Amino acid sequence: MNTALLPAVFAAAAIAVWEIVVWAAGVPEYLVPGPIAIVAAFVADPTGLLISLGSTLIVTFAALLVAATLGVLMAMAMAASRLAEAAIQPWAVVLQVTPLPAIAPLIIIWVGDPFTSLVVCATVVAFFPVFANTATGLASPPAELADLFRLYGAGRIRTLLLLRLPAALPYFLTGLRISGGLALVGAVVAEFVAGSGGFASGLAYRILEAGYRLQVPRMFAALVLLSLAGVAINTGLGVLGRGILHWRGDA
Repeated sequence: MNTALLPAVFAAAAIAVWEIVVWAAGVPEYLVPGPIAIVAAFVADPTGLLISLGSTLIVTFAALLVAATLGVLMAMAMAASRLAEAAIQPWAVVLQVTPLPAIAPLIIIWVGDPFTSLVVCATVVAFFPVFANTATGLASPPAELADLFRLYGAGRIRTLLLLRLPAALPYFLTGLRISGGLALVGAVVAEFVAGSGGFASGLAYRILEAGYRLQVPRMFAALVLLSLAGVAINTGLGVLGRGILHWRGDA
């Protein structure tokens, strides 16, 4: 059997076993719904769930764009100046280790605008992998090439643009792929907090709403959509990264 088909075969077997066990044990839908009940919940309102998914994805990609831009700019600033490195590095670490649920309510209150506050929250989560990987990549060129640039009189900025940035591209793409999933996680967490405060948007709010109404199959349907979206983002960014590196001649 083609190994590429194994994940699909495993998933199909797991879904079949799940449905059989739930049916045979007589487990109520409000505890653990079977796959058929989850599909029925989606079919009952596909438009509403997909619109909510679109809202979550808009926040996710906006946050990913902001995180990638800020991450690259700050990593470049650190590579160009030791003073910038001393100033930025500690705060980047603080941002990474601060739990989003603890600061999301404050961000939503301070920012005010619902959409912008969600993007800011998701950006906080997605920022560090791009920043850290790009900073590592900027420091990765071989010492002999850096010495060669110095020998020919290249300054810090020219060395950064012509040597360090090209060397950092694979690292940046790796960080971007990681941040894609984290941006989705950050968007969902922010939507949970905002949804608790009455801002109705995104799949996270639909999960909260279904939970309040004990519509467990609908909750599972929303969770499945989020999982599929996460897989699609990770796969898409992986394909994009491989395409860019292949076009550049690295692969």
